[in-house]
Amino acid sequence: MKKSVVREYAESLIIAVVLALFVRTFVFQAFKIPTGSMEPNLLIGDHLIVNKMIFAPSATGVERLVLPIRDVRRGDIVVFKYPQAPERDFIKRVIGLPGERLELRRKVLYINDQPLEESWAYYASPASMESVGASGDLREFYGPVTVPAGQFFMMGDNRDNSEDSRYWGFLPATYVKGRALFIYFSFDAGLRWERLLNTVR
Repeated sequence: MKKSVVREYAESLIIAVVLALFVRTFVFQAFKIPTGSMEPNLLIGDHLIVNKMIFAPSATGVERLVLPIRDVRRGDIVVFKYPQAPERDFIKRVIGLPGERLELRRKVLYINDQPLEESWAYYASPASMESVGASGDLREFYGPVTVPAGQFFMMGDNRDNSEDSRYWGFLPATYVKGRALFIYFSFDAGLRWERLLNTVR
């Protein structure tokens, strides 16, 4: 009798570990904000839950109907493998989609020659009055470039302090790990209660 109780506990433990590994690998991932590149929307010390299933490839249309799966959209905040060092994870916002022509002029983004309204963007300093490209400053001027098929153009919300696609190029779609969902913990000098369970937008 004692042996069967031990066995039941062991089986329950094994099942729990397998489920935890499945969720960690395929469904959700925890991520900590290490830099100020997404400020003021995401702060250093914010801990996020990332949905890894939302961008998963689906074999059939039935899977798309049943599972919460969709394509990457402009404005999504995603965690991805850094192209220059895939063992590192980065977090940025999707700005340019495949096939789009993108250009930055005096800190204003243009998609297919139309200015993009960006409620999320933050600039530490105003745009200069330099002529196009004269300053060589990628915070002011960039492009024009066309986003290749199967890739994205990523930018941090803190535009004057972000190492993003302006510096390291396009992001392959296969490097996207998931979409940031909400802040489950936030700590700086102390616990930031007001940020807990805030949705990431």
